[in-house]
Amino acid sequence: MAAELTMGVSRSFTLRWLRSIKEGWSIFIENPIGKIGIILLAMFALMALLSFIPPKLDPMYNPMTGVDPEIQSTSGPSLRHWLGTDFMGRDILSQLLAGARVAFMVGISAAFMSIFLGTAIGMIAGYMGGITDVLLMRFADMIMVLPTLLVVLILSSLFGQLNIWIIVLIIALFRWPGVSRVIRAQTLSLKQRPFIDAARVAGASHLRIIFRHIMPNVLPLSFLYMTFRVTSAIIIEAALAFLGFGDPGTVSWGMMLQWVWKTGHMFNAPYWLIPPGMCISLITLSFYMIGRAMDEVLDPRLRREDQSI
Repeated sequence: MAAELTMGVSRSFTLRWLRSIKEGWSIFIENPIGKIGIILLAMFALMALLSFIPPKLDPMYNPMTGVDPEIQSTSGPSLRHWLGTDFMGRDILSQLLAGARVAFMVGISAAFMSIFLGTAIGMIAGYMGGITDVLLMRFADMIMVLPTLLVVLILSSLFGQLNIWIIVLIIALFRWPGVSRVIRAQTLSLKQRPFIDAARVAGASHLRIIFRHIMPNVLPLSFLYMTFRVTSAIIIEAALAFLGFGDPGTVSWGMMLQWVWKTGHMFNAPYWLIPPGMCISLITLSFYMIGRAMDEVLDPRLRREDQSI
């Protein structure tokens, strides 16, 4: 009887969860902020996909090794190079497209890993409680107070320029504590709900309760924080590359800014300086807008405030 009751509660919960996702998407897509964010993000996704095409058309459009044999220095926009060339005669548009691919790779990879760690640790700490909760949260506090950019700069100065995946891993390892504390608080509230008590009475294991009943409730909140973690990861990577500690074998927007500054073209080559700076600003803005719209989906009070305004 208890098992049937638990299965019924679990089935109804799954249906409610799917229904809430559908309703949440309809609310999200009606939000003008969310629409603008999606449009901007789609534009950068298209840029990332198009980055594979120019090098295949002509080797001189390779963002790292391609050089125009007729142009050996910085030149302005032309029909051959729509955004001009850099100090070596490399196509700036190809570099900009490649930078979009790197931004997505760094931002989404670092954010996903940090959210995965933060969600898992937060759920375990909130559900288990006791000494497990204390140890995990004190460890999170220790990591949280460390400045991510400063730590990466110190590691780069000790070990030289880091590989792009090492940078992604370091960013992820230092950005999970804030998420874990939010997920822990949500888990503490959820484990007092009746459907959790019903699962315990039916003999469900701790792992089943965490992954089958608690995790679906905290995932929307995790995805919300993931949008903000993407922006911080992109900015940290761009800052490292601009300061000269990025991956020298990867063309990113931060690396483009470092090249234009290091070669002394900061003020006389706006066609080289402005595009990567604008791209960094717009892609972080797009993820922020998406997160802001998701926040309104999760918090009905924000929707009521917007409607009252």
